[in-house]
Amino acid sequence: QVQLVESGGGSVQAGGSLRLSCAASGRTFSIYTMGWFRQAPGKERECVAAITWSTGNIYYADSVKGRFAISGDTAKTTVYLQMNTLKPEDTAVYYCAADYRRYSDYVPSNFGSWGQGTQVTVSS
Repeated sequence: QVQLVESGGGSVQAGGSLRLSCAASGRTFSIYTMGWFRQAPGKERECVAAITWSTGNIYYADSVKGRFAISGDTAKTTVYLQMNTLKPEDTAVYYCAADYRRYSDYVPSNFGSWGQGTQVTVSS
């Protein structure tokens, strides 16, 4: 199995930036896609960015395109989420997750491993 640990959350004013990190350990070779998800109070968990290691394919939710950037190392041990021009609506708990299937549909229930989450709060 894979263990995931997020870091880098915090509080920032609107327009600011944060960089989240996710450290993976264990059977990282079995991961095909790493994703960043977020969940705000009363809302469903959504995928905001994901990267598929074998193809280099990157996914972004429309709400974060042009503002967020996902990156990572090819050893699949670390994945980052650079968040720029943050908005109050970006406030949520952010999770990284691993999908072990060859093709990902970025649906939370299909990701097999999850980190504990890190809080991001953006004030206006």
